[in-house]
Amino acid sequence: MEAITPLPITHLLVPLDGSRLAESALSPAIALAGRLGARVTLLHVLERGAPDTIHGERHLTSTGEADAYLTGVASRFSDAGIAVAVHTHPSPEGDVATSIAVHALAGQVDLIVMCAHGRGGLRGWLSGAIAQRVVRHGGAPALMIRQETSNGAAPFAPRTVLVALDGTEEGEVALPAALTLAQAFDATLHLLVVVATLATVGGDRAAAARLIPSATSAALDLESETARGYLEGLRARLGDSPVPTTLEVQRGDASQAVLNSAGRAGESIVALATHGRAGLDALWAASVGSKVVSRATGRCCWLRRRGLHARGVSTPEYQVESSLGIAFSLLRLVVRRGVLANARHLAR
Repeated sequence: MEAITPLPITHLLVPLDGSRLAESALSPAIALAGRLGARVTLLHVLERGAPDTIHGERHLTSTGEADAYLTGVASRFSDAGIAVAVHTHPSPEGDVATSIAVHALAGQVDLIVMCAHGRGGLRGWLSGAIAQRVVRHGGAPALMIRQETSNGAAPFAPRTVLVALDGTEEGEVALPAALTLAQAFDATLHLLVVVATLATVGGDRAAAARLIPSATSAALDLESETARGYLEGLRARLGDSPVPTTLEVQRGDASQAVLNSAGRAGESIVALATHGRAGLDALWAASVGSKVVSRATGRCCWLRRRGLHARGVSTPEYQVESSLGIAFSLLRLVVRRGVLANARHLAR
């Protein structure tokens, strides 16, 4: 298997709208850039039809006003010895998220650092949902910062980088960036897999669970056992990495399990790969990532899974198909035959 190596992060992008809420991302960005030796670009995108105020504060609506604001903010980075540039997108945009993603691609940005929680205004671009749209467009991984944890009282110093995995190769795209962040902050890399219970199993498998609950429960128990071996394999692929690594398998609802684990870890970053869409069998569907971001007390890093449109979502390595897969296939066959029989009857 291919070794897991750190992802080089040398350029950060920090989107700002002029509000104190958006500035929640500044202290973490300064800490990250200092630890990683990265340069920073501060970005403001003029919005088409923008309101006069945002989050109760005056909104930046002109290029000159935005340039002056960004230049003032940039001094915080330069005072810390960090290379910083500013850019105002001069043409008003209707889709701010797309514009951020385009700037990330054009500027070869390695990580976007932005506030995760908005309170209305600017069509919600500061919310986790908009940040997810940035990642969907493939601009760069996004680190989302909660205002509540970034008020300047406590420094940005995560002790744990928790990586939520679903057992697929696509889900493992979060590992290189997570390893980089863990190395930068001398943090522990915590690898987590969540296996559903009979009560929380979803997607296509929920139908089979209703048909054969005993077999479903047994299959899920076996998945829980084999998931540990999957995580051990990932740890082996880290090779001689100096980052301490811990493993955990939980049972239950995916988003709640991630939140519980992050809560026990204390100051942490949660890293998740997102599909960019909601898949039928995907454990870490977009809705799960949104729940984690909206309810997490720490920071969340979203990374888009590569190659999904070409290859589809692969089956988790530890997932037991056996009776579940057979049962669901039979269910689909029964439904299909029923539909065909009904169609033939109506055609007569």
